[in-house]
Amino acid sequence: MAASARRASPTTEPIAVQWALILVGLAFMALFIVLPLVAVFSEAFRQGFGVFWQSLQQPDAQSAIRLTLLVAAIAVPLNVIFGIAASWAIAKFEFKGKAFLITLIDLPFSVSPVISGLVYVLLFGSGSILGPWLKSYGIEILFAVPGIVLATIFVTFPFVARELIPLMQDQGTGDEEAALSLGASGWQTFWRVTLPNIKWGLLYGVLLCNARAMGEFGAVAVVSGKIRGQTTTMPLQVEMFYNEYQSTAAFALASLLALLALVTLILKTALEWRYGDELAATGRGH
Repeated sequence: MAASARRASPTTEPIAVQWALILVGLAFMALFIVLPLVAVFSEAFRQGFGVFWQSLQQPDAQSAIRLTLLVAAIAVPLNVIFGIAASWAIAKFEFKGKAFLITLIDLPFSVSPVISGLVYVLLFGSGSILGPWLKSYGIEILFAVPGIVLATIFVTFPFVARELIPLMQDQGTGDEEAALSLGASGWQTFWRVTLPNIKWGLLYGVLLCNARAMGEFGAVAVVSGKIRGQTTTMPLQVEMFYNEYQSTAAFALASLLALLALVTLILKTALEWRYGDELAATGRGH
């Protein structure tokens, strides 16, 4: 027994191999994650904080920041509503077409954002049926805020649902059945039982959804028309500044997006550390 206990585990690698794998992982992270972030911030502040601040005060940059915040403020709550409704239906009820609904939720993960933008062009462009009809009523979809919001919703709506579906499936329906047996209504059961049980997984999904909404480029680039000061979000404006050789302004705006990514990562890590057991049910917690 003692010899068996001392026998090396078949999954244990030699110390040299372990350190080699660790060094390779650290080198990969430094090369592809840390160095780009350092480059972005160093270029943004290369000419001093004053120039950095002036770059962000440009009308085009201010317009891009406002539009990005507006689009996220619209798209994220709508995705929260859809994500909760879809995950509640999938996890708590049995119905025909459930597998098809799950497939539709996963669709944006497998479709290029550029393709999704082109779909909206086909739906609402001047050569479509809906485009001229909506325009006759003064409703502009393409090359306007509504088109940007629609494209952003499409590429981000799986995030909340995909965090909540496995969590709700793992929790089952026992708590809801107990609440209903005690006389609670459907809405009371949702607000007092279901929602508190999923609140941290929901917040996790909202963080990821918001980060993607603010950083989306491909789909928004197709439907926005890149009208300066009107339909350029922060990623699009970064590209425009860089193509116009305004590198400081481009990196200043890019640093805000990088800062958003870092804040999202910190909050995500904090949630995983504080509520790891509950988030583990979503397949994200470690």
